[in-house]
Amino acid sequence: MSTLIRHSTSGIPLSFVVKNDLAAWQQQQSTFLQSWLNSCDFAKQGLALVVDPQTGALSQVYCLVNSLDDFWLAGDLASKLPAGLYQVQEYEQQLEQIALGFMLGGYEFSEYKAKGAAKAQLAIADATLYARLNQQANAINLVRDLVNTPAADMMPQHLSQVMADLAHTYDGSFSEWVGDELLEQNYPTIHMVGRASENKPRLLDLRWGAADAPLVTLVGKGVCFDSGGLDLKPSSGMRNMKKDMGGAAHVIGLAQLIMAANLPISLRVLVPAVENAVSRNAFRPGDVIKTRKGIMVEIDNTDAEGRLVLCDALTEAQNDEPQLLIDFATLTGACRIALGTELPGFFSTHRDVANGIIDAGIAVSDPVWQLPLFEQYKSLLKSDVADLANCASTPFGGAITAALYLKEFVEPTTPWVHFDVMAWNLRSLPGRPVGGEALGIRAVFNYLESRFH
Repeated sequence: MSTLIRHSTSGIPLSFVVKNDLAAWQQQQSTFLQSWLNSCDFAKQGLALVVDPQTGALSQVYCLVNSLDDFWLAGDLASKLPAGLYQVQEYEQQLEQIALGFMLGGYEFSEYKAKGAAKAQLAIADATLYARLNQQANAINLVRDLVNTPAADMMPQHLSQVMADLAHTYDGSFSEWVGDELLEQNYPTIHMVGRASENKPRLLDLRWGAADAPLVTLVGKGVCFDSGGLDLKPSSGMRNMKKDMGGAAHVIGLAQLIMAANLPISLRVLVPAVENAVSRNAFRPGDVIKTRKGIMVEIDNTDAEGRLVLCDALTEAQNDEPQLLIDFATLTGACRIALGTELPGFFSTHRDVANGIIDAGIAVSDPVWQLPLFEQYKSLLKSDVADLANCASTPFGGAITAALYLKEFVEPTTPWVHFDVMAWNLRSLPGRPVGGEALGIRAVFNYLESRFH
């Protein structure tokens, strides 16, 4: 559980003041408080720590905000307030978003640091809200932790342990196929991409929930480090490639949230976990591979490996005919060029599902943006020697052509959603520190919760 909230009915009062109301509000306060606010330049600093004139103890905190509807209005407070227990005054309708923003903003990846100082906490009186906040924050911070962990400590075998532990915690089941077992069980592209690494490639499979419940299957790209393969990345492009398993981190975090909330669904999570390394047996540009679905794919670029490991997993995912198939992947730089790093793009074969996820994201301030599966670009994936190339003949529309490649492995009858995410904050924003980030999972969870209630 997060240490940034405590199940309690008391704490130092924390109040928010809307900027447009500041003058009128301040006139209604005591002479002492008006003087205190002026002395600390509240209008400019935006934060006032008021002490009791008798004891000198901190007695009240005021925070200046643009709007009470801003999801991230408390996103910076955990790092600004002195250690102590605080209780939000009023704002019952906004309490969940205030508290969650506070919790997410207080996240710090400290696994490799000396123990830090005590932090501010929020008191949450309602037990149900307390549990829900912990579920959401823990899931998002799990994604962040997985992405932030150095690749040496987050290889396929480590992802395997994370999923096995989740299955055990929530009374699910876990299985995996490792190394040459992938060839024996006909997952050739996963094996091909990962065979050059001493960390054996794996297909990880978690199942949870009642067998007769609606089946939702999640697939996550688990490229634990991406050198680019023989089409080697430059050093600048390789620096943060520990995050290339961000898709796997997203579906693992989303799965934890689903299981913790006990949604009435049957859940399956598939993660093709590999390291795209360089060795004497690395796959080559120009190689042709027969995928699990039987489609022959020519390798145009070994750095377009994510779609290769995903295509076998997507084929497997449809064996038990899920009602909804969702994949997450750090798939293309092109999606970041189109939308920037902070707005995740997604594609879908089902308009109602797409609209539902968009609306669900807006409702919880987790925006997502739909991009088109523009079929005219499919011809850009043409190969002269195989059914399909793994990379388009032009960089233009790269997110679309990558999605169209994956679509070839999804049956027309399967409602499918593909997320192309950054999984990383390049800059610090309220509630969102620099580093690994979960993008779109609150939107998807809100959609699933409303659809399968």
